[in-house]
Amino acid sequence: MHRRTFLALGTLPAGCAMAQTTARSGDSNPAVSPFADPDFGFTAQIALGASYYRGGNPGKTLAILSRLNPGDFESAYGAFHAAGVEAQALAREAEGKRLAVSAREAWLWAGNYFSAALRFVDGTSDPDCAPGCWRDYATSWTGAARCFEPPVGRLEIPYGESALTAWFLRVDASGRRRPLVILNNGADGVESSMYRAGGAGALARGYNCLILNGPGQADSLWERKLHFRPDWEKVITPVVDAMLHHKEVDPKRIALIGVSMGGFWVPRALAFEHRIAAGVADPGVFDVSAPFFRTLPPFLNDMLRDGRKDQFDQVMKMGVAQDVRARMMSRMRMRPFGMSSYYDTWRASKEYHLRDVAGDIRCPMLVTDPEAEQFFPGQAQQLYDALRCPKTLIRFTRVQGAEQHCEVAAPGLRDYYVYNWLAEVLA
Repeated sequence: MHRRTFLALGTLPAGCAMAQTTARSGDSNPAVSPFADPDFGFTAQIALGASYYRGGNPGKTLAILSRLNPGDFESAYGAFHAAGVEAQALAREAEGKRLAVSAREAWLWAGNYFSAALRFVDGTSDPDCAPGCWRDYATSWTGAARCFEPPVGRLEIPYGESALTAWFLRVDASGRRRPLVILNNGADGVESSMYRAGGAGALARGYNCLILNGPGQADSLWERKLHFRPDWEKVITPVVDAMLHHKEVDPKRIALIGVSMGGFWVPRALAFEHRIAAGVADPGVFDVSAPFFRTLPPFLNDMLRDGRKDQFDQVMKMGVAQDVRARMMSRMRMRPFGMSSYYDTWRASKEYHLRDVAGDIRCPMLVTDPEAEQFFPGQAQQLYDALRCPKTLIRFTRVQGAEQHCEVAAPGLRDYYVYNWLAEVLA
Protein backbone atom coordinates (compact mmCIF):
# COMPACT_ATOMS: atom_id res chain seq x y z
CA MET A 1 0.00 0.00 0.00
CA HIS A 2 2.54 2.61 1.07
CA ARG A 3 4.76 2.09 -1.98
CA ARG A 4 1.88 2.74 -4.38
CA THR A 5 0.82 5.73 -2.35
CA PHE A 6 4.35 7.03 -2.50
CA LEU A 7 4.48 6.66 -6.25
CA ALA A 8 1.45 8.90 -6.50
CA LEU A 9 3.31 11.52 -4.51
CA GLY A 10 6.58 10.95 -6.29
CA THR A 11 5.17 12.01 -9.63
CA LEU A 12 4.45 15.49 -8.38
CA PRO A 13 6.51 18.13 -10.20
CA ALA A 14 9.93 17.95 -8.56
CA GLY A 15 10.40 14.33 -7.68
CA CYS A 16 10.48 10.97 -9.36
CA ALA A 17 10.69 7.39 -8.27
CA MET A 18 12.26 5.45 -5.46
CA ALA A 19 16.03 5.65 -5.02
CA GLN A 20 17.62 2.76 -6.86
CA THR A 21 20.52 2.34 -4.46
CA THR A 22 21.34 3.70 -1.05
CA ALA A 23 24.84 3.49 0.43
CA ARG A 24 25.39 5.02 3.85
CA SER A 25 28.57 5.94 5.63
CA GLY A 26 30.19 2.90 7.17
CA ASP A 27 29.04 0.49 4.44
CA SER A 28 31.72 -1.73 2.99
CA ASN A 29 30.66 -0.80 -0.54
CA PRO A 30 31.53 2.64 -1.87
CA ALA A 31 28.73 5.17 -2.19
CA VAL A 32 26.83 5.14 -5.45
CA SER A 33 26.90 8.33 -7.51
CA PRO A 34 24.03 10.72 -6.74
CA PHE A 35 23.30 10.72 -10.46
CA ALA A 36 21.97 7.16 -10.10
CA ASP A 37 19.12 8.53 -8.02
CA PRO A 38 16.46 10.49 -9.93
CA ASP A 39 15.83 13.06 -7.19
CA PHE A 40 19.46 13.52 -6.16
CA GLY A 41 20.60 13.44 -9.77
CA PHE A 42 18.20 16.18 -10.84
CA THR A 43 19.36 18.46 -8.01
CA ALA A 44 22.96 17.67 -8.95
CA GLN A 45 22.29 18.77 -12.52
CA ILE A 46 20.67 21.98 -11.28
CA ALA A 47 23.71 22.74 -9.11
CA LEU A 48 26.19 21.99 -11.90
CA GLY A 49 24.19 23.91 -14.51
CA ALA A 50 24.26 26.93 -12.21
CA SER A 51 27.98 27.22 -12.85
CA TYR A 52 27.30 28.63 -16.32
CA TYR A 53 25.98 31.85 -14.80
CA ARG A 54 28.36 31.97 -11.82
CA GLY A 55 26.12 30.10 -9.42
CA GLY A 56 29.02 27.95 -8.25
CA ASN A 57 32.26 26.32 -9.29
CA PRO A 58 31.99 22.90 -10.95
CA GLY A 59 34.86 21.53 -8.88
CA LYS A 60 33.23 22.57 -5.61
CA THR A 61 29.88 21.19 -6.72
CA LEU A 62 31.46 17.85 -7.60
CA ALA A 63 33.18 17.83 -4.21
CA ILE A 64 29.80 18.35 -2.53
CA LEU A 65 28.23 15.57 -4.58
CA SER A 66 31.00 13.17 -3.58
CA ARG A 67 29.78 13.49 0.01
CA LEU A 68 26.21 12.53 -0.82
CA ASN A 69 24.72 9.07 -0.41
CA PRO A 70 21.72 8.54 -2.68
CA GLY A 71 18.56 8.39 -0.63
CA ASP A 72 20.27 9.87 2.43
CA PHE A 73 18.64 13.27 2.77
CA GLU A 74 20.62 14.13 5.89
CA SER A 75 23.92 13.87 3.99
CA ALA A 76 22.57 15.92 1.08
CA TYR A 77 21.17 18.68 3.25
CA GLY A 78 24.32 18.81 5.39
CA ALA A 79 26.74 18.93 2.46
CA PHE A 80 24.91 21.66 0.54
CA HIS A 81 24.16 23.73 3.64
CA ALA A 82 27.79 23.60 4.79
CA ALA A 83 28.90 24.77 1.35
CA GLY A 84 26.46 27.66 1.61
CA VAL A 85 27.85 28.71 4.98
CA GLU A 86 31.37 28.57 3.58
CA ALA A 87 30.43 30.69 0.56
CA GLN A 88 28.64 33.22 2.78
CA ALA A 89 31.85 33.71 4.76
CA LEU A 90 33.74 34.41 1.54
CA ALA A 91 31.04 36.87 0.44
CA ARG A 92 31.15 38.79 3.73
CA GLU A 93 34.93 38.95 3.62
CA ALA A 94 34.92 40.34 0.08
CA GLU A 95 32.11 42.78 0.81
CA GLY A 96 33.94 44.03 3.88
CA LYS A 97 36.86 44.87 1.61
CA ARG A 98 34.50 46.55 -0.89
CA LEU A 99 35.27 43.97 -3.56
CA ALA A 100 31.82 44.02 -5.11
CA VAL A 101 32.37 41.53 -7.94
CA SER A 102 33.90 38.90 -5.67
CA ALA A 103 31.21 39.48 -3.07
CA ARG A 104 28.42 39.17 -5.64
CA GLU A 105 29.79 35.93 -7.01
CA ALA A 106 30.27 34.38 -3.57
CA TRP A 107 26.76 35.42 -2.54
CA LEU A 108 25.45 33.72 -5.69
CA TRP A 109 27.39 30.56 -4.82
CA ALA A 110 25.88 30.60 -1.35
CA GLY A 111 22.36 31.10 -2.70
CA ASN A 112 22.77 28.17 -5.08
CA TYR A 113 23.95 25.84 -2.32
CA PHE A 114 21.31 26.91 0.20
CA SER A 115 18.54 26.52 -2.37
CA ALA A 116 19.82 22.99 -3.11
CA ALA A 117 19.81 22.24 0.62
CA LEU A 118 16.23 23.47 0.79
CA ARG A 119 15.21 20.78 -1.68
CA PHE A 120 16.31 18.09 0.80
CA VAL A 121 15.40 19.57 4.18
CA ASP A 122 11.94 18.02 4.31
CA GLY A 123 13.54 14.58 4.17
CA THR A 124 15.75 15.14 7.20
CA SER A 125 15.02 14.28 10.82
CA ASP A 126 14.38 17.98 11.51
CA PRO A 127 12.22 19.41 8.71
CA ASP A 128 11.33 22.31 11.01
CA CYS A 129 14.67 23.87 10.14
CA ALA A 130 13.29 24.63 6.65
CA PRO A 131 12.43 28.27 7.50
CA GLY A 132 15.97 28.80 8.78
CA CYS A 133 17.44 27.36 5.59
CA TRP A 134 15.15 29.67 3.63
CA ARG A 135 16.44 32.68 5.58
CA ASP A 136 20.03 31.61 4.84
CA TYR A 137 19.16 31.55 1.17
CA ALA A 138 17.30 34.90 1.32
CA THR A 139 20.28 36.57 3.00
CA SER A 140 22.49 35.32 0.18
CA TRP A 141 20.24 36.53 -2.63
CA THR A 142 19.79 39.93 -0.97
CA GLY A 143 23.57 40.17 -0.59
CA ALA A 144 24.11 39.39 -4.25
CA ALA A 145 21.41 41.86 -5.30
CA ARG A 146 23.10 44.82 -3.61
CA CYS A 147 26.44 43.95 -5.25
CA PHE A 148 25.18 44.12 -8.83
CA GLU A 149 25.94 47.23 -10.88
CA PRO A 150 23.51 48.84 -10.86
CA PRO A 151 22.12 47.23 -7.71
CA VAL A 152 19.06 45.03 -8.16
CA GLY A 153 15.99 46.95 -7.02
CA ARG A 154 13.54 45.29 -4.64
CA LEU A 155 9.95 46.24 -5.51
CA GLU A 156 6.71 45.83 -3.58
CA ILE A 157 3.88 45.24 -6.04
CA PRO A 158 0.34 45.75 -4.67
CA TYR A 159 -1.58 42.48 -4.59
CA GLY A 160 -5.01 42.61 -3.01
CA GLU A 161 -4.55 43.43 0.66
CA SER A 162 -0.94 42.25 0.54
CA ALA A 163 2.01 42.72 -1.82
CA LEU A 164 4.34 40.66 -4.00
CA THR A 165 8.10 41.02 -3.95
CA ALA A 166 9.79 41.52 -7.30
CA TRP A 167 13.42 42.21 -8.19
CA PHE A 168 14.17 44.71 -10.97
CA LEU A 169 17.43 43.97 -12.79
CA ARG A 170 18.49 46.80 -15.11
CA VAL A 171 21.12 46.66 -17.84
CA ASP A 172 22.57 49.97 -16.64
CA ALA A 173 21.66 53.13 -14.76
CA SER A 174 20.99 55.21 -17.87
CA GLY A 175 17.20 55.09 -17.55
CA ARG A 176 16.99 54.19 -21.24
CA ARG A 177 13.72 52.58 -22.28
CA ARG A 178 14.24 48.91 -23.04
CA PRO A 179 12.21 45.72 -23.50
CA LEU A 180 11.22 44.09 -20.21
CA VAL A 181 11.36 40.36 -19.51
CA ILE A 182 9.17 39.24 -16.61
CA LEU A 183 10.43 35.95 -15.21
CA ASN A 184 7.71 33.80 -13.66
CA ASN A 185 9.02 31.21 -11.21
CA GLY A 186 7.79 27.65 -10.80
CA ALA A 187 6.60 25.56 -7.89
CA ASP A 188 9.78 25.53 -5.82
CA GLY A 189 12.27 27.86 -7.46
CA VAL A 190 13.88 30.96 -5.96
CA GLU A 191 15.19 34.28 -7.26
CA SER A 192 18.74 33.05 -7.87
CA SER A 193 17.44 30.16 -9.97
CA MET A 194 15.42 32.63 -12.04
CA TYR A 195 18.51 34.79 -12.48
CA ARG A 196 20.15 31.73 -14.04
CA ALA A 197 17.01 30.69 -15.95
CA GLY A 198 16.65 33.87 -17.94
CA GLY A 199 17.83 36.84 -15.88
CA ALA A 200 21.52 36.72 -16.73
CA GLY A 201 20.71 35.97 -20.35
CA ALA A 202 18.32 38.92 -20.51
CA LEU A 203 20.84 41.43 -19.13
CA ALA A 204 23.56 40.20 -21.48
CA ARG A 205 21.27 40.89 -24.44
CA GLY A 206 20.11 44.34 -23.40
CA TYR A 207 16.79 43.49 -21.77
CA ASN A 208 15.76 44.77 -18.39
CA CYS A 209 14.37 41.99 -16.26
CA LEU A 210 11.88 41.49 -13.43
CA ILE A 211 12.04 38.39 -11.22
CA LEU A 212 8.63 37.87 -9.65
CA ASN A 213 7.77 36.03 -6.44
CA GLY A 214 4.17 35.04 -7.04
CA PRO A 215 1.84 33.49 -4.45
CA GLY A 216 3.34 30.28 -3.08
CA GLN A 217 6.84 31.20 -4.27
CA ALA A 218 9.93 32.31 -2.33
CA ASP A 219 9.15 35.01 0.27
CA SER A 220 5.49 35.10 -0.80
CA LEU A 221 5.27 31.62 0.71
CA TRP A 222 7.79 31.71 3.55
CA GLU A 223 7.13 35.21 4.88
CA ARG A 224 3.80 36.48 3.50
CA LYS A 225 1.98 33.11 3.70
CA LEU A 226 0.46 33.56 0.25
CA HIS A 227 -0.39 30.39 -1.64
CA PHE A 228 -0.86 29.07 -5.18
CA ARG A 229 -3.87 30.03 -7.25
CA PRO A 230 -4.84 28.82 -10.74
CA ASP A 231 -6.15 32.15 -12.08
CA TRP A 232 -2.67 33.61 -12.56
CA GLU A 233 -3.92 36.60 -14.53
CA LYS A 234 -4.88 38.01 -11.13
CA VAL A 235 -1.13 37.97 -10.38
CA ILE A 236 0.34 39.15 -13.68
CA THR A 237 -2.07 42.01 -14.38
CA PRO A 238 -1.07 44.01 -11.26
CA VAL A 239 2.57 43.31 -12.10
CA VAL A 240 2.14 44.80 -15.58
CA ASP A 241 0.23 47.74 -14.08
CA ALA A 242 3.10 48.44 -11.71
CA MET A 243 5.90 48.09 -14.26
CA LEU A 244 4.27 50.46 -16.75
CA HIS A 245 5.02 53.25 -14.28
CA HIS A 246 8.76 52.72 -14.78
CA LYS A 247 10.27 54.90 -17.48
CA GLU A 248 12.78 52.14 -18.36
CA VAL A 249 9.97 49.85 -19.56
CA ASP A 250 8.88 49.86 -23.20
CA PRO A 251 5.14 49.12 -22.91
CA LYS A 252 5.02 47.53 -26.36
CA ARG A 253 7.90 45.12 -25.69
CA ILE A 254 7.07 43.18 -22.52
CA ALA A 255 7.70 39.43 -22.54
CA LEU A 256 6.59 36.88 -19.95
CA ILE A 257 8.74 33.78 -19.43
CA GLY A 258 7.67 30.93 -17.16
CA VAL A 259 9.80 27.99 -16.04
CA SER A 260 8.70 24.68 -14.55
CA MET A 261 5.12 25.10 -13.28
CA GLY A 262 5.43 28.62 -14.70
CA GLY A 263 4.88 26.80 -17.99
CA PHE A 264 1.25 26.60 -16.88
CA TRP A 265 0.93 29.97 -15.18
CA VAL A 266 2.32 31.99 -18.10
CA PRO A 267 -0.13 30.76 -20.77
CA ARG A 268 -2.96 30.96 -18.25
CA ALA A 269 -2.17 34.64 -17.61
CA LEU A 270 -1.67 35.41 -21.31
CA ALA A 271 -5.15 34.17 -22.12
CA PHE A 272 -6.47 37.19 -20.19
CA GLU A 273 -3.63 39.77 -20.04
CA HIS A 274 -3.16 41.03 -23.61
CA ARG A 275 -0.68 43.85 -23.01
CA ILE A 276 2.19 41.37 -23.09
CA ALA A 277 3.91 41.05 -26.45
CA ALA A 278 5.36 37.53 -26.20
CA GLY A 279 5.26 34.50 -23.92
CA VAL A 280 7.52 31.53 -23.22
CA ALA A 281 6.51 28.31 -21.46
CA ASP A 282 9.58 26.29 -20.42
CA PRO A 283 8.36 23.59 -20.61
CA GLY A 284 4.80 23.69 -21.81
CA VAL A 285 2.41 22.54 -19.08
CA PHE A 286 -1.20 21.87 -20.05
CA ASP A 287 -2.59 20.11 -16.96
CA VAL A 288 -0.82 20.40 -13.61
CA SER A 289 -2.98 17.67 -12.09
CA ALA A 290 -1.78 14.95 -14.49
CA PRO A 291 1.31 13.96 -12.48
CA PHE A 292 -0.75 14.01 -9.29
CA PHE A 293 -3.05 11.35 -10.73
CA ARG A 294 -0.73 9.42 -13.06
CA THR A 295 -0.07 6.53 -10.68
CA LEU A 296 -2.87 7.03 -8.19
CA PRO A 297 -4.47 3.63 -7.52
CA PRO A 298 -8.09 3.27 -8.68
CA PHE A 299 -9.45 2.88 -5.17
CA LEU A 300 -7.98 6.28 -4.21
CA ASN A 301 -9.46 7.81 -7.34
CA ASP A 302 -12.79 6.40 -6.23
CA MET A 303 -12.41 8.05 -2.81
CA LEU A 304 -11.75 11.40 -4.47
CA ARG A 305 -14.70 11.03 -6.78
CA ASP A 306 -17.02 10.04 -3.94
CA GLY A 307 -15.85 12.81 -1.59
CA ARG A 308 -14.44 10.43 1.02
CA LYS A 309 -11.95 12.94 2.36
CA ASP A 310 -11.19 11.33 5.72
CA GLN A 311 -10.51 7.94 4.16
CA PHE A 312 -8.33 9.39 1.42
CA ASP A 313 -6.25 11.37 3.90
CA GLN A 314 -5.91 8.39 6.23
CA VAL A 315 -4.67 6.08 3.48
CA MET A 316 -2.20 8.66 2.17
CA LYS A 317 -0.94 9.44 5.65
CA MET A 318 -0.34 5.75 6.35
CA GLY A 319 1.52 5.40 3.09
CA VAL A 320 3.93 8.29 3.51
CA ALA A 321 4.57 7.46 7.18
CA GLN A 322 6.63 4.46 6.10
CA ASP A 323 8.80 6.17 3.50
CA VAL A 324 11.03 9.18 4.09
CA ARG A 325 11.03 10.17 0.43
CA ALA A 326 7.26 10.14 0.34
CA ARG A 327 7.12 12.32 3.45
CA MET A 328 9.58 14.76 1.91
CA MET A 329 7.61 15.00 -1.33
CA SER A 330 4.29 15.42 0.42
CA ARG A 331 5.56 18.27 2.62
CA MET A 332 7.35 19.95 -0.25
CA ARG A 333 4.46 19.73 -2.70
CA MET A 334 1.58 20.56 -0.38
CA ARG A 335 3.19 23.55 1.38
CA PRO A 336 2.74 26.10 -1.47
CA PHE A 337 -0.88 25.07 -1.88
CA GLY A 338 -1.37 26.07 1.75
CA MET A 339 -3.13 22.78 2.48
CA SER A 340 -2.51 20.07 5.06
CA SER A 341 -5.04 17.65 3.57
CA TYR A 342 -3.99 15.31 0.77
CA TYR A 343 -7.58 15.20 -0.41
CA ASP A 344 -7.82 18.98 -0.64
CA THR A 345 -4.48 19.23 -2.47
CA TRP A 346 -5.33 16.56 -5.03
CA ARG A 347 -8.75 18.11 -5.64
CA ALA A 348 -7.26 21.61 -5.93
CA SER A 349 -4.72 20.47 -8.52
CA LYS A 350 -7.58 19.70 -10.94
CA GLU A 351 -8.25 23.44 -11.30
CA TYR A 352 -4.80 24.02 -12.84
CA HIS A 353 -5.35 23.32 -16.54
CA LEU A 354 -5.54 25.22 -19.83
CA ARG A 355 -8.30 23.30 -21.58
CA ASP A 356 -10.72 26.22 -21.71
CA VAL A 357 -8.31 29.11 -22.22
CA ALA A 358 -5.31 28.13 -24.38
CA GLY A 359 -7.14 29.22 -27.52
CA ASP A 360 -7.62 32.74 -26.12
CA ILE A 361 -3.91 33.61 -26.13
CA ARG A 362 -3.16 36.26 -28.76
CA CYS A 363 0.55 37.03 -28.50
CA PRO A 364 3.26 34.81 -30.04
CA MET A 365 4.18 31.85 -27.83
CA LEU A 366 7.33 29.77 -27.57
CA VAL A 367 6.91 26.34 -26.01
CA THR A 368 9.94 24.24 -25.05
CA ASP A 369 9.84 20.45 -25.06
CA PRO A 370 12.90 18.82 -23.46
CA GLU A 371 13.60 15.18 -24.15
CA ALA A 372 13.04 12.96 -21.10
CA GLU A 373 10.79 15.56 -19.44
CA GLN A 374 10.11 13.74 -16.19
CA PHE A 375 7.24 15.71 -14.65
CA PHE A 376 4.97 16.80 -17.52
CA PRO A 377 5.79 14.40 -20.37
CA GLY A 378 3.89 15.06 -23.57
CA GLN A 379 2.29 18.25 -22.28
CA ALA A 380 4.45 20.66 -24.31
CA GLN A 381 3.05 19.20 -27.52
CA GLN A 382 -0.42 19.23 -25.99
CA LEU A 383 -0.17 22.94 -25.22
CA TYR A 384 1.34 23.73 -28.62
CA ASP A 385 -1.51 21.94 -30.40
CA ALA A 386 -4.12 23.87 -28.38
CA LEU A 387 -2.69 27.31 -29.20
CA ARG A 388 -4.30 29.43 -31.91
CA CYS A 389 -1.79 32.30 -31.71
CA PRO A 390 1.53 32.49 -33.62
CA LYS A 391 3.52 29.67 -32.03
CA THR A 392 6.89 27.94 -32.01
CA LEU A 393 7.92 24.61 -30.47
CA ILE A 394 11.58 24.00 -29.63
CA ARG A 395 12.75 20.53 -28.69
CA PHE A 396 15.83 20.06 -26.53
CA THR A 397 17.71 16.78 -26.65
CA ARG A 398 20.03 14.51 -24.72
CA VAL A 399 22.68 14.95 -27.43
CA GLN A 400 22.66 18.67 -26.63
CA GLY A 401 22.99 17.93 -22.92
CA ALA A 402 19.68 19.77 -22.53
CA GLU A 403 17.31 16.95 -21.69
CA GLN A 404 15.09 16.83 -18.62
CA HIS A 405 12.90 19.42 -16.98
CA CYS A 406 13.79 23.06 -17.81
CA GLU A 407 17.09 22.07 -19.45
CA VAL A 408 18.75 22.68 -16.07
CA ALA A 409 22.18 21.42 -17.16
CA ALA A 410 22.29 23.62 -20.29
CA PRO A 411 21.16 27.14 -19.36
CA GLY A 412 23.34 28.78 -21.99
CA LEU A 413 21.89 26.73 -24.83
CA ARG A 414 18.39 27.26 -23.50
CA ASP A 415 18.90 31.05 -23.43
CA TYR A 416 20.42 30.95 -26.92
CA TYR A 417 17.18 29.64 -28.41
CA VAL A 418 14.75 31.50 -26.15
CA TYR A 419 16.33 34.92 -26.65
CA ASN A 420 17.00 34.44 -30.35
CA TRP A 421 13.29 33.77 -30.76
CA LEU A 422 12.41 36.72 -28.56
CA ALA A 423 14.67 39.04 -30.57
CA GLU A 424 12.73 38.20 -33.74
CA VAL A 425 9.31 38.54 -32.10
CA LEU A 426 9.98 41.84 -30.34
CA ALA A 427 11.74 43.37 -33.32
